[in-house]
Amino acid sequence: MKEKAQKQKIVAMMPVRNEAGRYLKEVLAHLSRWVDAIVILDDCSDDDTIDVTGHFEKVIVYKNDEPLFASNEPAMRRKLWQLAAEEKPDWIVAVDADEIFEDRIINEIDLLLDQNDFYGISFRVFDFWQDPASYRIDGGWNPWRKSLLFMVRYNPHLDSQWMQREVHCGRFPQAYENRIAYYSDIRVKHYGWLNPEDHYRKYLYYRDKDLKVFGEVRPFTQSIQTPPATEKWRDAKNLYFLDGDR
Repeated sequence: MKEKAQKQKIVAMMPVRNEAGRYLKEVLAHLSRWVDAIVILDDCSDDDTIDVTGHFEKVIVYKNDEPLFASNEPAMRRKLWQLAAEEKPDWIVAVDADEIFEDRIINEIDLLLDQNDFYGISFRVFDFWQDPASYRIDGGWNPWRKSLLFMVRYNPHLDSQWMQREVHCGRFPQAYENRIAYYSDIRVKHYGWLNPEDHYRKYLYYRDKDLKVFGEVRPFTQSIQTPPATEKWRDAKNLYFLDGDR
């Protein structure tokens, strides 16, 4: 009889700032069903974010002394990575406070991680737009065009230096970004664009970053303000031979 694989320790890491009135509670509730610990680095929230996190026993909260993400995202993410590594994980999941994995992951996570062929797992991200049942599919928003690395097998011997970019500097140290990854068909729901009141504020943020780095506003940033093409979301079925939570 084949010996059962040893349970993998999964640690999620998440940066937060003023997330109390958005999706944080739902995100933490879902993560709590399939990870072993959730390391949160709070970037000086001035709302009830910390109170929300206190309702989840798997959450470990750290706080910055001063805001860091907007001015130095690589430093923020590197600090968060180091805090997650202190939990001695087998795998680390990088997730934002407005991202929720499809329910399938609850039952399929052990299948994804109990293997020796891949050092990371990539997923497609679906940007929900103004409607909690519809996601954007036009231009650079098309989720079928690319997958993003969300999980890596932790290796304490790899370098932990981050890509030095003004914005979107990656979720993991550079040493992890180009390792062999599996492309999962489990999807990630991104609610960050769900509220139309957030669109102009985010447009201004990315516009200023574009002007600082590139000297012009890039087409992808401009598309935030254009009418989107969308499709309706359909929940995927669980694999029939799996049941029960982690």
